[in-house]
Amino acid sequence: MNHPTNGRNDVPNRIKRLFFALNIPPPSKKAVESIYGRILTELLPPKRYSAEVIDMVNPLVQATIQIWEQCSAKLLPTPTKFHYTFTIRELARVFGGMARVAQAHQYKVIMNCSNLKEVKDPKLFLIGLWRHEAQRTFVDKLINNTDKKTFEDILDRATKDTFKDSYGFEDSELLTQYQFADFMRPDEINEDGEVLAEAPFVYEACPNNEYIKKMANEKLEIYNEKNPAKKMSLVIFDDALAHLLRLCRTINAPAGSAMLVGVGGSGKTSLTRLSASICRHQFFQIALTKSYGLTSLFDDVKVLYEKAGPQGGSVCFLMTDAEVKSEAFLEAINSMLATGEIPGLLGKEDKDLIPVQCKTIYMKEVGQKGEDPPPSVLWQYFINRVKDNLHMVLAFSPVNVKFRERAQKFPTVFNGCSIDWFLPWPEEALISVSQKFLGDADIDTPDSTKE
Repeated sequence: MNHPTNGRNDVPNRIKRLFFALNIPPPSKKAVESIYGRILTELLPPKRYSAEVIDMVNPLVQATIQIWEQCSAKLLPTPTKFHYTFTIRELARVFGGMARVAQAHQYKVIMNCSNLKEVKDPKLFLIGLWRHEAQRTFVDKLINNTDKKTFEDILDRATKDTFKDSYGFEDSELLTQYQFADFMRPDEINEDGEVLAEAPFVYEACPNNEYIKKMANEKLEIYNEKNPAKKMSLVIFDDALAHLLRLCRTINAPAGSAMLVGVGGSGKTSLTRLSASICRHQFFQIALTKSYGLTSLFDDVKVLYEKAGPQGGSVCFLMTDAEVKSEAFLEAINSMLATGEIPGLLGKEDKDLIPVQCKTIYMKEVGQKGEDPPPSVLWQYFINRVKDNLHMVLAFSPVNVKFRERAQKFPTVFNGCSIDWFLPWPEEALISVSQKFLGDADIDTPDSTKE
């Protein structure tokens, strides 16, 4: 629980005396610097990266802490912005995104400045990557353009303070915005058009907006061919593309879960279906009936655990406002996001059987021979696989009266997910949708009136 401030009351001492109370304060600035400095140093080893790139580690960590502290001071929580809490999780998300690029070392994404013709310096590429990850972590959860502008100013100031004098880059170079995606590499296809080998997911910079939009439209065509009964006639305009890239970035990362917040008709469900298809995840959504209850949910989740754990497949589980028949559903999801386990989901038989199913995979992955690992180790291995492979996407509406209540009751549902707040579609989005559906329609009016 949080400290008793900002209208939160303390727990009476008569209750507290019955418990063993632990207070865990956030780590000091120095501790945070050493934690993430160490992680980045491991990710950028001298064998693969130049000394110039490795020297960027400390400035990047300090700049991230600077924007984190300023966001916490300037973007304060209010009744409508109750989720404006910036914890050490945010720092982990920024560096987690950068880790995905650093780990794709066989493609030399950073050293080659992949796909960005105008960028020749790996240091500048790394700054662009850092800015992108900071925006995805902080900007996406903000609920209006004023707050987004406040963050952009904080980010621009931190970028200039840290990198302009030390590295001598111009403002026009430093403050550019790059997009990153992991589905741009083509599949290996034979002469008959059959897929020989699926393309690897490499998280890298997009050459330009038109290129990535073309790729997204191709992926939409593939989805429609595979799912003729659930065809989607989506118009992927700039805003929808941005949300699609954010969602793919989140659910294609290990243990990545997302919360999409927007009014009905924002495209949350359609974009989730397309993202799951792009990331090659099994898509699952509850089929609601009158008799559907907690037991039915547990039966469905058990199947998903089987797929994500012993089978090691990726699963995208979408739950919308309409499917939360009772708050017990969210209680289960809250537990799943917090620990990977749901109380009462798996019985004793399952707990005996699962370690046996996971043993072969564990031995193969760890490279262990000889003695069998204890069941407790195999159980934890199973839970970790489920956490990595089962991606939760919650599509909620901010106008729902229960939205704020749920944030108080189920904190992990909000903290454990990357929040993407859908703002109203801009005018160019509405125009591009109408052009697609009415552009070829024969209307008995002059062209100017039709326009």
